[in-house]
Amino acid sequence: MKTYRSLSRRGFLGASAASLLAAGRVFGEPADAPKKPSPDLERLGAVALTEAKKAGATYADIRINRYRQQFSGYRLSPERGGTKTDEVPFVTDQASFGFGVRVIASGQWGFAASPLVTSEEIARITREAVVVAKANAVLQASPVQLAPTKKYVERWTSAYQKDPFGVSVEEKLDLIHGAAVTLKKDPKIMVAFGFLAFRAEDKYFASSEGSSIQQYIVQVFPLLQATAVDMQKNISRSRSYQVPPVTAGWEAIAKANLGENAPRVRDEALEHLAAPPVIPGKKDLVLLPSHLWLTIHESIGHSTELDRALGYEANFAGTSFMTTEKMGNYQVGSELMTVYGDRTIEGGLASVKYDDDGVLTTKFPIIEKGIFKHYQTIRDQAHLVGEKESRGCCYADSWSSVPFQRMPNVWLEAGPRDVTPDSLMAGVDDGILIDGDGSFSIDQQRYNFQFGGDAFWQIKGGKKAGMISRVAYQAKTTDFWRSCDGIAGPAYWKQYGSFFDGKGEPEQINAVSHGCSPSRFRQVNVLLTD
Repeated sequence: MKTYRSLSRRGFLGASAASLLAAGRVFGEPADAPKKPSPDLERLGAVALTEAKKAGATYADIRINRYRQQFSGYRLSPERGGTKTDEVPFVTDQASFGFGVRVIASGQWGFAASPLVTSEEIARITREAVVVAKANAVLQASPVQLAPTKKYVERWTSAYQKDPFGVSVEEKLDLIHGAAVTLKKDPKIMVAFGFLAFRAEDKYFASSEGSSIQQYIVQVFPLLQATAVDMQKNISRSRSYQVPPVTAGWEAIAKANLGENAPRVRDEALEHLAAPPVIPGKKDLVLLPSHLWLTIHESIGHSTELDRALGYEANFAGTSFMTTEKMGNYQVGSELMTVYGDRTIEGGLASVKYDDDGVLTTKFPIIEKGIFKHYQTIRDQAHLVGEKESRGCCYADSWSSVPFQRMPNVWLEAGPRDVTPDSLMAGVDDGILIDGDGSFSIDQQRYNFQFGGDAFWQIKGGKKAGMISRVAYQAKTTDFWRSCDGIAGPAYWKQYGSFFDGKGEPEQINAVSHGCSPSRFRQVNVLLTD
C-alpha cells in the first residue's frame, strides 16, 4: 500500500544528502523550542492537505520525519591462534529524512512516501497516494471508519538533560572500553562486550482535521556483557548488566555507572560458570523486573494487540488466544494482576504526547484485577470492538512505513507498600530467583511459552542461596498469571524494555517499555535446559 519516487542510485544519494541538510532548517533546534510547530513544516504539510482535497480524498495526513541512530562500543576477545586480546571498537551513525502521506479516498487507505522533501514532491506523492486508495477500494468490502479525535496544534519534546548526540564518540568509546577491560581482567572471561545506543526522532504530523503537531524524542540504551568459558568442561556462561533502555538523555548513561558495575558483572559471570544445574520440577518463582518485563511483553503485550486478535498478524508471529468475545469477562490472572497500556509514563520507550494518528496518548487498563478489559487500538480499529475512541497506539518506524497498531508501554501495577522482595522470598521453601532476560519461545497464539533468564539463584527456606544454571520455566499464559500471589510495592517498581521490538510485514521496529515490581508465582514447571 505504499509507493516511492523512482530515482537512480546517484539521484537518490544526492536527494537524500540535500534533504538531510534541509531537515535541520525545517525542524529547528529542540532546545528551548517554541510551543508551536515550525512554520516551514506547516507550509510543507499544507501542500499535502490541499493537494489531497483537490484529488478527491475525504481525509489526509502527512508525516515529515527525521531519524538519527548511533551505536558505539567495544568487543574484547582472544586473538585467533594467539595469546593477545583483540580489542575491536565499532561505531555506526545513521540518519534518515523523508515524508509519507496517507489519504482516504473512495472509502479506503492509500499511502505513498519519498525521501525528497520539497513542495513539488509532496504534491506529486499526495496524488499518488490518492491513486493507491482508489485502487484499494476495488478490493475492499467495507469503508474505513475513523474514531473521532480532537484538533491539536503543539510542539512537544521528551524530557532529557543532556543531548547524547552532543557527546563525542571518543568519550563514548572510552567509557565502554574501560568497562570492557575491567570485565576481561579474569582469564576465564573469554569475551567482554559493551555498547551504547542512541536514537532521536523528529516527527511532524498534519491532518485535514486541523492538527499540526511537532515532536522530538531522545532514547538511550547501554549494555555490558561478559562471557566466561571453562575449556576443560567445554561450557560457557554469560552475565549481562541489565540496564533499562529509556527515553532520556546522556544523564541516563551516567546514572548507569557502567565502570562501577563491571567488576560485579565479571564476578557473577564466573559464578554462573561454576554454578550447578537446576533440579527440574514444580517450583515457586520470584521474578525481578529485569526478567519479568519480557514475560509481560510476550504473553500480555502482544496478546492484547487488536490486529493480532483479529488474525491480521497470522503470517508474522501469529494471532492471539485473547479473542474478542473474551473482552470484559475473561480471567487472565489472579486478582493481584492489574496491567495498563500507557504512552504517557515518564521514561517509557513508547511514551510520546501524540501518536501517528494525531491522537493524544493516554493510560488505559488492559487487565483489571485479573480480568481482560481493553485491547490496544488505533483510530480505524476502535469500532471493531464497539469503542468510540482510539487508545492512541498508532506508530510507524519510518517516514516510508505505513502507520499501524503498535504496543504502548505495558506495565504491571505494583503491590502493597509493605511487600518487599525479601518478604516474597520468605514465603518460598523451594524456589528460584531470576534476574535478567534470556532466550524464550512462545506459540502462535501467545498461550504456551518457555522463558530462560540471565542469572538464577536458589531460594531455600525463605532465603536467597547460591547461584544455579541451565534454568527455564514453562507454562500457559493464564496458568502462569493466575499463579501470581505476591507483588512487591511501588518502591521496587522498575521499567525495562526492548529497543528492537518487531511486528508486521514488511517488518517494523518499535521501542517499548514494561514496568513491574518483583513478583512471586507458585508451582511453575521448571526445566533443565541445554
